[in-house]
Amino acid sequence: MAAKAFSRSITPLVLLFIFLSFAQGKEIMVGGKTGAWKIPSSESDSLNKWAEKARFQIGDSLVWKYDGGKDSVLQVSKEDYTSCNTSNPIAEYKDGNTKVKLEKSGPYFFMSGAKGHCEQGQKMIVVVMSQKHRYIGISPAPSPVDFEGPAVAPTSGVAGLKAGLLVTVGVLGLF
Repeated sequence: MAAKAFSRSITPLVLLFIFLSFAQGKEIMVGGKTGAWKIPSSESDSLNKWAEKARFQIGDSLVWKYDGGKDSVLQVSKEDYTSCNTSNPIAEYKDGNTKVKLEKSGPYFFMSGAKGHCEQGQKMIVVVMSQKHRYIGISPAPSPVDFEGPAVAPTSGVAGLKAGLLVTVGVLGLF
């Protein structure tokens, strides 16, 4: 009896914890590691390759770890990203430990603020997926009219299996 009371009281807490863990965003290290914010050694080393494989959700935060004395992170428009224009950023980060919260779905454009780095490939596009609008309610039971044919009593055990097999063999024997 005490176990049932305990399980009934713990279930809402577990559900609340699960809900909160999914509701809050994750902190995602750019490139998956410290020091990934650099000029890529090849196209396959590009941060865009990393970003294409990742799934970003609204509420997630991107985290950059880099030398703030030598580099920076610029959030820019698509046009500035394409042309590597560093003169008109949406936001500029120079602290070496940058965190940017992804607050809406769609593309985000980032590039290095260090002279010449963007042109050498130190830039990244992150696409944030849109929220799923799911109905989290109890759906009504289907109407009995939706089903055609007679109701079949459930069977269990070996006796039900033998009876079903005999009926099948008998029906097949008629043909």
